[in-house]
Amino acid sequence: MTRVASTVLGVLLLLIGVVWTLQGANVLPGSFMTGSRFWLGMGILCLVGGGLLLWWVVRGRRTPRP
Repeated sequence: MTRVASTVLGVLLLLIGVVWTLQGANVLPGSFMTGSRFWLGMGILCLVGGGLLLWWVVRGRRTPRP
């Protein structure tokens, strides 16, 4: 996976994670996901996964290539 694709995927995971977390926490109403602990958990997992992926991409850019 290229760095650009990894960055895009990480940002998308973060955005999806924010929406799912807010819906699961009953902050963002208007969906079948509103108030569901399942979607709260899935949102948190997406936030963590997206954050780790972006951290990995940024960390990889600092190391010089031979």
